[in-house]
Amino acid sequence: MTLSTDHLAVRTTCAYCGVGCGVQATPKDDGSFAMAGDKLHPANKGRLCVKGSALGETVGLEGRLLYPQLREADGLRRVSWDEALDKVAGEWRRIIAEHGPDAVALYVSGQLLTEDYYVANKLMKGYVGSANIDTNSRLCMSSAVAGYKRAFGEDLVPVCYDDLELADLVVLVGSNTAWCHPILFQRIMKAREARPEMKLVVVDPRRTATCELADLHLPVNAGTDVWLFNGLLSYLSRIGAVDPRFVEQHTNGFETALDVAYADCADPAVVAKICRIELPVLMEFYELFAATRKTITAYSMGVNQSSAGTDKANAIINCHLIGGRIGRPGMGPFSITGQPNAMGGREVGGLANMLAAHMDLERADHRDVVQTFWESPAMADKGGLKAVDLFKAIEDGKVKSVWVIATNPVVSLPDADQVRRALDRCELVIFSDIMQDTDTTAYVDVLLPALGWGEKDGTVTNSERRISRQRAFLPAPGEALPDWKILSLFAQRMGYSGFDFCGQHGVFDEHARLSGFRNTVSDVPRAFDMSGLGGLNQRQYDELEPTQWPVRRTANGELQVDVRLFEDHVFAHADGKARFIATVPRLPKHAVSEDYPLSLNTGRVRDQWHTMTRTGKSATLADHIAESFVDMHPQDALLSGVREGELARITSEWGAMVARVQHGGGIPRGSVFIPIHWNGQNASDARVGALVNPVVDPVSGEPEFKHTPVRVEQFRVNWHGFILSRDAINLDSIAHWTRIQGREFARYELAGRNSVKDYSGWARGLLGVGDPDADWLEYEDKTAGVYRAVHMVNDRIEQCIFMSPRQDMPSRAWLASLFVKEQLSEIDRVGLLVGMPVEKGADTGPTVCSCFGVGRNTICNAIREKDLKTVPEVTACLKAGGNCGSCVPEIKKILVQTRTEAAEIRL
Repeated sequence: MTLSTDHLAVRTTCAYCGVGCGVQATPKDDGSFAMAGDKLHPANKGRLCVKGSALGETVGLEGRLLYPQLREADGLRRVSWDEALDKVAGEWRRIIAEHGPDAVALYVSGQLLTEDYYVANKLMKGYVGSANIDTNSRLCMSSAVAGYKRAFGEDLVPVCYDDLELADLVVLVGSNTAWCHPILFQRIMKAREARPEMKLVVVDPRRTATCELADLHLPVNAGTDVWLFNGLLSYLSRIGAVDPRFVEQHTNGFETALDVAYADCADPAVVAKICRIELPVLMEFYELFAATRKTITAYSMGVNQSSAGTDKANAIINCHLIGGRIGRPGMGPFSITGQPNAMGGREVGGLANMLAAHMDLERADHRDVVQTFWESPAMADKGGLKAVDLFKAIEDGKVKSVWVIATNPVVSLPDADQVRRALDRCELVIFSDIMQDTDTTAYVDVLLPALGWGEKDGTVTNSERRISRQRAFLPAPGEALPDWKILSLFAQRMGYSGFDFCGQHGVFDEHARLSGFRNTVSDVPRAFDMSGLGGLNQRQYDELEPTQWPVRRTANGELQVDVRLFEDHVFAHADGKARFIATVPRLPKHAVSEDYPLSLNTGRVRDQWHTMTRTGKSATLADHIAESFVDMHPQDALLSGVREGELARITSEWGAMVARVQHGGGIPRGSVFIPIHWNGQNASDARVGALVNPVVDPVSGEPEFKHTPVRVEQFRVNWHGFILSRDAINLDSIAHWTRIQGREFARYELAGRNSVKDYSGWARGLLGVGDPDADWLEYEDKTAGVYRAVHMVNDRIEQCIFMSPRQDMPSRAWLASLFVKEQLSEIDRVGLLVGMPVEKGADTGPTVCSCFGVGRNTICNAIREKDLKTVPEVTACLKAGGNCGSCVPEIKKILVQTRTEAAEIRL
C-alpha cells in the first residue's frame, strides 16, 4: 500500500512571472520534490505552466554560492559572515564619511520577497540617507507605475484577474501572454470557450503565439502605440462614445489630452499609415472598442520597455477614462507585471524615485510620515539614481560602492558592456545571490550567499495586488541567509537601530503597520493600505491565505478587502479626480540607418526566465528552444547575406553578439527579434543586452528594449557540430558554443573556424578521452568533412560528437533518448554510426509540449495516422496542450501545416 504524501505538501508561490501562481511542493521518496498547482490559490486554481511544473528540477545545489567570500590578489577566499560584513560596513562608513551617502548604492531585484525589499529600502532611504536604491523592475514595469501615478495619483492597478474573464473584449498590447503569462492566457481562453461572443484583440509588431488564437491582430509598427491610442481617443470622442458625466465629475485634463490627440491622430487613415496597418483592420478595432463597454486593455513589456513607455500607458488609460470604463467588473487598464514580486517592490518604495507605502519621496509631509514611523536619522530628500544612470555614475566614479542583490546586470541591463566597465572600475562591489558563477560575479569583491526559492520564507504580491505566502520547504544550504537578515546584520554593524527584527514575520508586520500610519492625504486616504494584516501573530502569518490589498479592519475587527479599485470613482489625487494625460506621439530616438538598417526587438521565450540562472538547470525547459536566435524576415536575411539555420553576428552601436538565424514567420520587414535569456555561462557570445541602446523614458527611466538599430552579417565558420556528454567540456578553443542542460548529460552546440585535420585525435582531446583502448566508435568521411564518434563505457553511452560543414546533422532528441539507457543495443550502435535511428518512431523531434515531453514528429505522425483535425483531438491522443496550454498555438500551426501537406500529397 502506498501512503499519500499530501499532508507533507507545502503551499508556496511560483518563482517566475507576475501571475503569482500557488504551488504545492510535495517531497518524494528520493528526496526530490513534486510540483503541482495549488487548487486553493485564486490566481491559478490548480494550473501551472511548464516553468512552474519544472521548479523541482531547479532547486539542486549545483553551482550554488554557499559561503561568504572575499576577493584577494590570488582569487576568492572563504571567510566568516563576521569578517565579510565587517569588511563591507567598514568600507561603507569610510566612503560615506569621505564622499557622502550618495556615493553608495543598492541594485536589487523583483526576485526578492517583500520583506527583503522592505529592509533594503528602509536601510538606504531612512538610515544611509540616500535614495540610491533601484531595481531590475525598473527594466520591466516602471513605465506602468509612472502612468498609473500620473493618471490616478498613486501606483494602482484597478482590476483583478476575474475581470479578464468577465470582460466582453480583452485587448492585449505588447504582450505575448500565451508564452509569458500562460495561466492568465488560459483563463481568457476558457472564458471565451464559455462565451464565444467574447473577443480577443492583440496589438503587437510580431505575430506571436498569442496572435494565433486572437480574433484580430494589429501588427503595429514598433513604437507607434501612442498614435494608435490617441487615434482611438479621438475616434471615441468623434462618434460620441463618451461618458460626459464621468468625465465632468471624476476627471481633469480631458480637453487638453483630446486636443493633442486630434492634432496628429484625428484621421484614421493617417494613423493606419503611421502604424503600418491596414485601414479596415484599424477601424475594426476602433469600432469593436467603442461598442464594447466591458473592455480590459492589458499591457506588458511591449508598452513599458520604450523611451515613450509612460506616454503609451497613459494613452491607453485615457481611452478608458473617456468612457468611464473603470471601477466596474470586466473593465479597466491592466498592467501585467513580469516578475513574481515586482508589485511587492513597488509597495515598499523599491524604486529610486519612490518612498515606502506608496508615498512620494519629493513630498516633505510624506517623508516626515515615513521618518517618524521608522524613527530614522537621515531620510533621503531627493530621488536616487535610476538603473541606467546608476551604472553610468559608477563608471564615472561618482558612486564608489554598489551592492547587487538577486540580479545579473552584466546580462540584463542595456549597453551591458558599459555595466561591465562600471563594475570593473568600482571601488567595492558586493553581491548577494545564490549562484557562485554568473556574468556579474566576475567583477565582485565580496560574495554573500543568500537563500533561494524553496528556502526563503515571506510574501510576494502579484499583478492583481494579491499578497501570497512564499513558504520554505528546503533547509538553508551551507551558510546562506535570507536577504532581509543579511541587510539587517549589516545595518547593525553600521550602528543603525531599528533592524533587530525577530524574523520575516516581524518585517511584514512593520510593513503592514506603516501602510496605515497617518494614512490621509488631503482627506484622500492612500489606496495602498494593508494595515488590516498588521498585528498578525506568528501562526496567523504562517497560515495567511492569498489576500488582495487594500485590506483594512472594520470596527468589529473583520478584514475588509477591495477586489477592484475606484468603484466609487474616487481617485488618489488630492481632488479625488483622475487625470487625462496629454500624450504627444514621438518615435524612438535612434532611427535605423544605412549602417544599422534593422530594428532590434527583445523579449522572452516560452520556457526560459530572465538570465537562466534557474531555468537553465532544467532539462525539461531546455528542449523547446535550445539556442539563442535572431528571428528575421526572409527578405531581410537575403539582403543581409545570411540563411536560416546559419550563425549570424548582430551588431549595434553599443555591442555585438552571435545567434542562429530563423524565420519564425511572425516578424515584419525591417525588424529582428532576439530573446533576452542567454548569458556568458551558457553561451560564448549571446548577451543581447550588449546590443541594446541605453536610451530611457524621460519620466520612468525605463530603457528602450524594443527598438535598437542593428545590422546582421554572416558569422563564417568552417564546421558545425554538437556534443552530448555526461562530463563537463572545456570549450575555450571553440569559436561559438551554447550549453544546454539535458537529462543525465549536457549538450553543446558548436561551430568552429579552425581546420581539423585529425578528427579522431582532435575529438578525443576535446572530450578528454586519453585511453587508447577506450570503447570508441567513429565514422569519418574526409571528402564530405563529416565525422561522428561515440565514447562508450560498459556498453553505456558516455559522450558523443558529431561534426559536419553543413547544418543537417542527426536528431538531438533521438540521441538524448540513448543517454537514459543503461545499455545500448546493437541496433542503437548501428544507428549511431549511420547517424540516424534505425527503429521507426525513435526520433520524436523537437519538443513542442514541454509539460508532457511531446515532440513535433510524434504530433505530426499522430495527425497523419489518426486523421486528427483539432487541438482537443491532439490533446486527447497525446496529452500535448493539456496542462498549461502554452503550446496550443504551436500545435494549431502544426495541424494546419501537416494536414495541408497531406492534402497536397493526395493531389
